[in-house]
Amino acid sequence: MASVRQQINIAASPRVVWRQLTTKEGLCSWWADDATLQAHQGGRIVLANEGDDEGQKVEERGVFLEHRPTRKLEIKWDTSSPAPTAGSRVRFQLARDGEETRVSVVHTGAFLDDEEVFARYDKEWRSALKALRGSLEGEGA
Repeated sequence: MASVRQQINIAASPRVVWRQLTTKEGLCSWWADDATLQAHQGGRIVLANEGDDEGQKVEERGVFLEHRPTRKLEIKWDTSSPAPTAGSRVRFQLARDGEETRVSVVHTGAFLDDEEVFARYDKEWRSALKALRGSLEGEGA
């Protein structure tokens, strides 16, 4: 099973980055158009984004498998989710790196076995992490 792996350093504390990963306001600043979540281990998460077809929203629904504040967050997307990522897992790890926080993401799923899909998600995660950094450091970052 293929995995997209990306990382980025952000000039913010792990606590500040953690809030961007675990609050509605944070997630809506860089990842989703709308978010509903219960940010704790076993809690549910729903991210909604505008889809490609006539502006219909696409929802990703999942559960927090691991929730270790300021260190590690893992989400398993429901297999019944209408999003193409259904059944996949996303793991974020945070680590202090000098005055910055290193954010690593690993997205694993059978849907990534297709080379074109893998390339698209590799690019999307690179862009998403830059958006995360921009939401904390400002657009000029």
